[in-house]
Amino acid sequence: MDLGLKGKVIVVSGGGGRAGSIGETLLQRLVEEGAIPVILDISDRGARYVEEIKQKGGAALFCQTDLTQPEEVKKAIKIIEGKYGTIDAIVNNVGLNDGVGLEASHEQFIESLKLNLVSYFLVVKYALPLLKKAKGNILNIGSKVALTGQGKTSGYAAAKGGVLGLTREWAVDLLPFGIRCNAIIIAESWTPMYEEWIDNMENGAQKLKAIVKKIPLENRMTTPSEIADTCLFTISKRASHTTGQFIFVDGGYVHLDRALLNDTNP
Repeated sequence: MDLGLKGKVIVVSGGGGRAGSIGETLLQRLVEEGAIPVILDISDRGARYVEEIKQKGGAALFCQTDLTQPEEVKKAIKIIEGKYGTIDAIVNNVGLNDGVGLEASHEQFIESLKLNLVSYFLVVKYALPLLKKAKGNILNIGSKVALTGQGKTSGYAAAKGGVLGLTREWAVDLLPFGIRCNAIIIAESWTPMYEEWIDNMENGAQKLKAIVKKIPLENRMTTPSEIADTCLFTISKRASHTTGQFIFVDGGYVHLDRALLNDTNP
């Protein structure tokens, strides 16, 4: 299926994540579709990714950006405007489940919100004129934590709840401009950060086995590639009448009956 993304300018916040992360995987899938990814990330890995893409004959842009800082986001959008003059889609993907719980300081909680929620607002705010020009769309990467809770991560949970609220708010706000806004909700996905979390945990292998057992479909984690594929479809014209939706790519983790999870399952 041709998704019609060739030559489209797609902004990916957090696109400079480690190899195998959701952001980096999405970046590679965009290149395969012939799109022009623009990476907004504080990590200088983005520069290396862009160089690799160019060496393979693709096009890409990296703007090293602290996404919690309004002036840096504003500057990055100006660079994009100067180079391409348009933005066809934004994928708000930056985020960190940082473990900022009730024992954290007020300052730590605010910093968590700035990274995991306010950054989404800033990117859309400053990119909006270009989105309107292109009649583009917005895709927010969310988390099941917004709906299920997790414990010991008040900042991240509050932020991800806010992301879902902004998704519906923007879908309504931007109807007059033909701009769609949706969210992808992820539960358990095997990324480098997830692997590091398991490796640093006492009895990590047992914990991982217990988590995987609770994922109804095939008792396995969602792959970053599966998430990226859903993202690409959602931002494409193939999903042209889909807006204000929470799309779960989670193997049934959030919604399916817990009674499915028992020792007799094959």
